[in-house]
Amino acid sequence: MLKAPRSLTFKCAKCAKAVQVRLQKVSACSHIQPYFGVCGCGEVKHHAIGQKDAVESYLAAPEGWTHHH
Repeated sequence: MLKAPRSLTFKCAKCAKAVQVRLQKVSACSHIQPYFGVCGCGEVKHHAIGQKDAVESYLAAPEGWTHHH
């Protein structure tokens, strides 16, 4: 299995500048790898890679999200 990159770069939805998001927790769980970053303009960016339903759950409510098996 490939390791998730430690950081990814996206275009900010608010100001269109580049915003870097960093991998939040490196764990043994391969279902999801959540990312978080803040643009220079203050816009918060969440992203995740992994299992579709886990990613959708994280993106729907990233602040209070927890992953359980």
